[in-house]
Amino acid sequence: MPKPNCTEKIDVGTLDFGRLGRRVVEGRFDGGSMSGDGGVMLLGQVDRKLGLMDAAARCIADPRSPLLITHGVRDMLRQRVYGLALGWEDLNDHGALRRDVALQTAVGVDREVASAPTLCRLEKWADRATAWRLHEVLVDQFIASFKTAPEELVLDFDATDNPLHGQQEGRFFHGYYDSYCYLPLYVFCGQQLLCAYLRPSDIDGARHAAAILRLLVRRLRQVWPEVRIVFRGDSGFCRQRILNWCERAGVHYIVGLARNPRLQAQVAFAEFMMKDEYERTDIKQRLVDEFNYAAQSWPHERRVITRLEWGEQGCNPRFIVTNLSGKPQALYDDLYCQRGEAENRIKEAQVGLFATRTSCHVLRSNQLRMLLAALGYVLIERLRALALQGTELAVAQVATLRIKLLKVAAVVTRNTRRIRLYLASNWPSAQTFAHAMSQLRPP
Repeated sequence: MPKPNCTEKIDVGTLDFGRLGRRVVEGRFDGGSMSGDGGVMLLGQVDRKLGLMDAAARCIADPRSPLLITHGVRDMLRQRVYGLALGWEDLNDHGALRRDVALQTAVGVDREVASAPTLCRLEKWADRATAWRLHEVLVDQFIASFKTAPEELVLDFDATDNPLHGQQEGRFFHGYYDSYCYLPLYVFCGQQLLCAYLRPSDIDGARHAAAILRLLVRRLRQVWPEVRIVFRGDSGFCRQRILNWCERAGVHYIVGLARNPRLQAQVAFAEFMMKDEYERTDIKQRLVDEFNYAAQSWPHERRVITRLEWGEQGCNPRFIVTNLSGKPQALYDDLYCQRGEAENRIKEAQVGLFATRTSCHVLRSNQLRMLLAALGYVLIERLRALALQGTELAVAQVATLRIKLLKVAAVVTRNTRRIRLYLASNWPSAQTFAHAMSQLRPP
């Protein structure tokens, strides 16, 4: 049997859904000014409250003649980022979306928005300076989110893979991930994104982390001179250069430390005792303790906290190095282990907002795509923080927000005096949507 050709266009005239009693059930794609993305208006409200796309548009140099411009950079950014938040990850989607009246209204125009080729040209304008300026926008948005100076900021650094399936610039094979990929570096503070830096994968995972940390600390201390800053990362970021700089700059750190024979020798006796106790009681043993340790390249000893476990699968030691004071177990359980939350946020940015859609040939264009996903993440995170506190969606992931809050049917009418969206009458999230809009309404 021949396989169906999924790329072949088919007739979408009348759709036959069968029968209900004596009646024929059918459908047609001729509803006119209707949208399945009525929730895009909520994204537009968040964006305007933050001034996010206005700030991002100023970061991209437009090489076109002002006399020939139909679609401005700000409108194209709104269209592209709103599309990502709505689940439309590909430029080709905008061939049809450009005629969506709800999207046009959220973008702020009363005509068709940009076509896929026009959006593609936008990506080609990106350069290193563009990425620098857009990162400044991310940090400025983070700073503006605080009404008063914070006492402490914990900066989570983490590297991950961005799989590639073409011949993109900067494409290399990475042994750990067993694939061709990029190796982006993310920095989060709580749920807020400060850095989304795209790198080739033929480098150390901590490459450029020291420079980015210095830049972030300098900017944050310009605004909040007394803030306590903690650098947190896994063992891939335990680099002598980073630790030394943190100690000179008065930055606290709590970083994973890779196992080695000297560390294992330090805890060998404790593990032996735990093994005996486990064999005697058949109860899993756990111990969090500390000792001083210095690698050969370190200028002095540092505090190392170890977490030891012995159970059915044998021993499972973990080590972290820190210059923080406090009880070892509290530092390990309540502070270091919380870095796992940053991994959830990375997953939200990469999977939920399609940061891995890096199919451009040129690295700088793929960096822009990653930053567009980062801007979409900021919209979603600020939507939760500003409009959804106290609701059932206050901590919802982007996929859940998309289904329950953004994907709603709407009939849109426009005349000389009014644009009206007739949203679905029996939508379960109507109250939550109305509450969010009321929270975002200008005072």
